[in-house]
Amino acid sequence: MSSGVRKAFVLGAGLGTRLRPLTTARPKPLVPIFHKPLITFAFDHLKAHGVESFVVNTHHCPEAYDRMVGNSYEGCPVLYRHEPMLLETGGGIKNVEDLLGGEAFIVYNGDVLSDIPLDRLLAEHSARGNLATLALRSSGSPRHIQCDPSTNRVTDIRGRIGGSGNPSFLFTGISVLSPEIFSHIPAGTPVSIIPIYLELIRQGARIGGVVVEEGHWLDLGSRKAYIEAHQMFAPGGQKLTTSPLSWPRLVHDSATVHPTASLIGACAIGPMATVAEGAVLEDSVLWDKASAAPGVRLLRCVVRDSIQATISAKSYDF
Repeated sequence: MSSGVRKAFVLGAGLGTRLRPLTTARPKPLVPIFHKPLITFAFDHLKAHGVESFVVNTHHCPEAYDRMVGNSYEGCPVLYRHEPMLLETGGGIKNVEDLLGGEAFIVYNGDVLSDIPLDRLLAEHSARGNLATLALRSSGSPRHIQCDPSTNRVTDIRGRIGGSGNPSFLFTGISVLSPEIFSHIPAGTPVSIIPIYLELIRQGARIGGVVVEEGHWLDLGSRKAYIEAHQMFAPGGQKLTTSPLSWPRLVHDSATVHPTASLIGACAIGPMATVAEGAVLEDSVLWDKASAAPGVRLLRCVVRDSIQATISAKSYDF
């Protein structure tokens, strides 16, 4: 499905503080969901709507992107721009101006797992001539974006302008921006995109919003949300419409699970991981080369890359 928007900027530079220690050696967009790095779901979603190339900003553990994603995804080039100093969302967008060219592009938070339809978002942006068009939802929190449903114009963010009286919505972290936005963002400066949008709204510029209720949308900013994503999308559960047909699999082809071990619920046993004899895992995740020792019992646990879980635990990150 072609949208006319061919490029996307996927935000990959966050520190993932709410997910520590899971993000100690992996940026949050690279945590695996049934062995598949989170950011690649964004790539799948964007490809399904006509995007042909991706730009990703990096900061924490940038080498992990080279190792786990590389410079191409399913035939689409992936370009990286490292931020030695975090530039925040606005500064990060300005910092990749030369990589995105003079055309509209999508901005997509790298810690979002979603398959919401983007057709109306893209069509609204093009038809209205907006500087930015935000994908919104009426459920979930926080609902910081006020939008006039009669005009699809964003009228306030976080109550900074006040007085609009319009309903409030959740921002999904997905938006379409016109290249003219670059002229409103200072270069080389850490700056949020929020004050940029607020000033543009005050000036009467077109900042739009489209409410998209269909499809899945999850913010994987916490370990609770991370485990719940596995429970939601385990084989036999809900489906992400833009993910590969081969996904998900409980046990990676290169993993080893002893015949006397038990896997209960939404377990994900990653590449070259090992579950030893007598181990019992329930709703637990083993990353690459991780292992569960003989006889351990793990409930809602995550075992990171190359670590062995040698003690029984509940809701613990090894």
